[in-house]
Amino acid sequence: MGLQLPQAARRLAVGAAVGLPLLMLAGCSEESPGSADKWAMPKNSPATLEGHDIASLWKYAWIAALITGVIVWALIFYVAWRYRRRSDDEIPVQTRYNLPLEIFYTIAPIMMVIVLFYWTVTVQNRILPEHPKDPDITVDVVGQQWQWTFNHAVPDSSPDGAKWVYEAGTASHIPTLVLPVDETVRFNLTSPDVIHSFWVPAFLMKMDVVPGRHNSFQVTPNVIGEYVGKCTELCGVYHSRMLFNVSVRSQADYQKYLQDQINAGFVADTPLLGGAQAYTQAGLESQEGGQE
Repeated sequence: MGLQLPQAARRLAVGAAVGLPLLMLAGCSEESPGSADKWAMPKNSPATLEGHDIASLWKYAWIAALITGVIVWALIFYVAWRYRRRSDDEIPVQTRYNLPLEIFYTIAPIMMVIVLFYWTVTVQNRILPEHPKDPDITVDVVGQQWQWTFNHAVPDSSPDGAKWVYEAGTASHIPTLVLPVDETVRFNLTSPDVIHSFWVPAFLMKMDVVPGRHNSFQVTPNVIGEYVGKCTELCGVYHSRMLFNVSVRSQADYQKYLQDQINAGFVADTPLLGGAQAYTQAGLESQEGGQE
């Protein structure tokens, strides 16, 4: 037995040396090199002021988990080596019902969960305040089967008299959500049919879009750039089409976008949620060939 342990240990070490890199590679993607320093967050995040709080919570939760893991792994390997069966075939002393130890490994996880819960609620209250400040702009987001419609509130001072400007996605058109940089944006989320989930990965924020319920949250985009968005709720057969683009632009470019939409006729006097385009789209099957 004493001669077999070193050989078994060597096999274990070789298996770990080969298996661990393979396991890590299995979780890699084309974005992994750019997101490694962000603890697996999207490489272009956080693109909002609120995202920094979320990124910090994520990072320090991982640090706490890694510290805990290192301690546990070290104890496992130490005990396995220190109290292994010796060559004289003598069985190590068996310890049972160690009350202080049992109390410790019951209380310690509870304390860890309490700390994590506290900081999660703290960050949530910071980014989702009960009484949010008045936003600079408001966008009514409609998730329908199966696309998105974005409705921008236009100031009353608009010379064209338009109150709402919208852009609606279709089976063959992925809409673009245009936002101004360094402006607080409130997203009002509604749906006329089924549950969706509004998510912009770079913003590190998402929220469900539920029929009959008006959810909302606010963000302040602070990095000009192009991003992607999607639905993260399995909403039906064409869930894969619930895609949209996000373009964060300068103030002047955002105002130009609104004017271009007004000139193109994508306007409404009341928040009609984009008109008929915001409702469930029929005949998607006939457009299957044109979607690609």
